[in-house]
Amino acid sequence: MIKRTFSKYQPHYQTNLKLAVPVVISQLGHTLVHTADSIIVGHFAGTVPLAAVALVNSIFMVIMVIGMGISYGLTPLIAQESGRKNFKECGKLLANSLLINSIIGIILYVLVYYGSLAVIDNMDQSPEVVRQAKPYLALLGTSIIPLMVFMTFKQFAEGLGFTKQAMMISLWGNVFNICLGIIFVKGLFGISPMGVSGVGWSTLADRLIMAVVMAMYVLKSRHFTAYLKTFTLNAIDTIRSKAILKIGTPVAMQYTFEVSAFSAAAIFIGTIGAVEQAAHQVAINMASMTYMMASGISSAATIKTGNNFGREDFMSLRLSAISSYHIVLGFMSLTALIFIVFNQFLPWIYTSDTNVISIAAQLLIIAGFFQLFDGTQVVGLGILRGIGDVNVPTIITFVAYWIIGLPIGYYLGITLGLGANGVWYGLTAGLLVSSILLFLRFQFFSKKLVRLIHTE
Repeated sequence: MIKRTFSKYQPHYQTNLKLAVPVVISQLGHTLVHTADSIIVGHFAGTVPLAAVALVNSIFMVIMVIGMGISYGLTPLIAQESGRKNFKECGKLLANSLLINSIIGIILYVLVYYGSLAVIDNMDQSPEVVRQAKPYLALLGTSIIPLMVFMTFKQFAEGLGFTKQAMMISLWGNVFNICLGIIFVKGLFGISPMGVSGVGWSTLADRLIMAVVMAMYVLKSRHFTAYLKTFTLNAIDTIRSKAILKIGTPVAMQYTFEVSAFSAAAIFIGTIGAVEQAAHQVAINMASMTYMMASGISSAATIKTGNNFGREDFMSLRLSAISSYHIVLGFMSLTALIFIVFNQFLPWIYTSDTNVISIAAQLLIIAGFFQLFDGTQVVGLGILRGIGDVNVPTIITFVAYWIIGLPIGYYLGITLGLGANGVWYGLTAGLLVSSILLFLRFQFFSKKLVRLIHTE
């Protein structure tokens, strides 16, 4: 029985993993930027600056995933048109996506500069934490513009199955960010120590370089010559732009509902104290790394689902999607085990403050338990995105995190006084609900498509 099941999914395991692994590493790069910032600040600047990074990341992650979500609107459309061998349409979609993402990047920058920097004063946070957070937030806000350009060309290339190049650019970008961050924060080679602002400058420089390199790769590579013949200003129109936004906007909302719930949790925990907020930052950074890696599996599932949907090969669509569920379950089981077994040791990567480590170790155990739910829900979103089903999943994510998860977390953590642990129990409940409902939605949709073919 097991052997027969494995043989049915084996070809899909191989093709999905080949596509997913580079995307996983590339997606991880986005989180590693903030992880590196936290580690550098935690070791070279101290607990209060680390709390400032936690506060900024809780705000900026919402801004970043809005932009990333909009950019993801391109990928399933490219995958579907590639499945149909419609090369000219791919180039036209790229032109529209570049315009949309550039405008969104500028809007998000303005939102950070004139909105978030004002709001941060009224979050009931430590005054010293807020003081150190502001310049860092301003620099991250500026970095969203080149990040959106990078995401445009990255999503285009990945939609066509070229995933390794973005992976390599992300890896080298992170090396550059870490080296520059240490130099700026600690103050090396005659540079005065910049504290938290130092990692802001290093992140901005990193994202500028990544945007330029990724754009040059797509525009100069022979792999994309056939697609870029229609990549012109004349290709920009309201029909294609609306098609991208029709998918990208709900995707942005999906990510926003989840990430903003975790950001709200950070703010809740910040009202308890700087030590608890720093511990939350340590644990959430690690959970974010595994989430972004699962998001890479999800992105690969979107591409394969979009290819199969474009070819109207609905049986392969279902088998490929289920194999993505298997892959993410296996991966997240491993990360859950790591979190639980090494919960006392992992926080030392970020800080030597024993009070922070003690609380973070408890949160990592909770993170270990919600790993499976976190992985399956993000893969479910990716599969449904490849089909073009984005509106109902958006409602599911809102209900799961803001109607169920966050209120439970506030009640347990703040009202009942369970602290950071209680807030994280609520987040776990939200992930569980999202995971189950999205899987049921996939089952309904995929079985309906298979039946449609059989009745024709």
